[in-house]
Amino acid sequence: QVQPVESGGGLVQPGGSLRLSCDVVGSLSGIYDMNWYRQAPGKERGVVATITAGGVTSYTESVKGRFTISRDKLKNTMHLQMDSLKPEDTAVYYCKIRTWSAPSGWNEYWGQGTQVTVSS
Repeated sequence: QVQPVESGGGLVQPGGSLRLSCDVVGSLSGIYDMNWYRQAPGKERGVVATITAGGVTSYTESVKGRFTISRDKLKNTMHLQMDSLKPEDTAVYYCKIRTWSAPSGWNEYWGQGTQVTVSS
C-alpha cells in the first residue's frame, strides 16, 4: 500500500519560510509526476507546483519566484521550499503522486495534508 505523508507545516509570520516534505511509504514505481496542492477554507483545492519524472517543474502564477519544488529520487521524497510567505498562502497543503504502469494504468495517491498558516 502506497501512502504519501506530508510534514513541515506550521505557523509562520509574513515574509517567513517553511519547507514541506512528502515522504512515500510503501513501494512505488512508474512515477509520472509529483505535485503539491493546497486548499484554503471555503475554496477549491488547486495545484501549487508540479515536478515530472524527468525533473521539469511548473508553478501556479501566484507562487512563482517564491516557491521551489524538488525531488530526491533515491528516497522517493518531494519537498516544497516556500519563501516570502504571504497570508494568502494559508491553506492545507497536500502531496499527490501520479503513476502509470501496465496493465493497471493510471493511479493517484494523496497524502492527508499539512496545515500552513501565515499570520502575524
